[in-house]
Amino acid sequence: MDNNIDFKDLWKKQITGQPNIEDLLERVKQFKKASLQSLWKANILFTATTAFMIFVWYYYQPQFMSTKIGIILVILAMAIYMGLYNRLLNTYKNSDATQANHEYLQELIFIRKKQQFMQSTVLSWYFILLMVGICLYMYEYASRMTVFYALITYGVTLLWIGFSWFYLRPKQIQKQRKKVNSLIEKFEEVNGQLES
Repeated sequence: MDNNIDFKDLWKKQITGQPNIEDLLERVKQFKKASLQSLWKANILFTATTAFMIFVWYYYQPQFMSTKIGIILVILAMAIYMGLYNRLLNTYKNSDATQANHEYLQELIFIRKKQQFMQSTVLSWYFILLMVGICLYMYEYASRMTVFYALITYGVTLLWIGFSWFYLRPKQIQKQRKKVNSLIEKFEEVNGQLES
């Protein structure tokens, strides 16, 4: 019995599946569509929230300067976040999955870098401005409450912000990264197969 097995020869003879380009292009199309839908939903929510905040300011005529500053900070936080988030809109619109695999791979890596910047720096500033704005906004109304109810109001609000920061934000970030990283891995795999 011959124990000398030529692994290199066996490796060369194995049948490898060709990359399924149609499947990959469909995944890219779905990713692009979901990203654009997410951007549009965020823009609609931003516009509605801003309109509501302006309505509250106009209709209820807050007396404290802290309330007005709070409203401005909340709107500013959302405007900064949405302004930078909308820059991704052009990236998604202009991306073309039918271009060369290597070029599209570089585009996906660029999108991932932009998302990481949004998820770290921009989102951190967004939450800080939002929290400060909400706390300042609530001060006028909390000052009219008993200390007990004011503490409960602030406690519930800060708990919700903490829950959003420590639980919801990481889950959303992980979900977004997983989508982009999956596409990048597939394009790298296709590039590797096409080059060999």
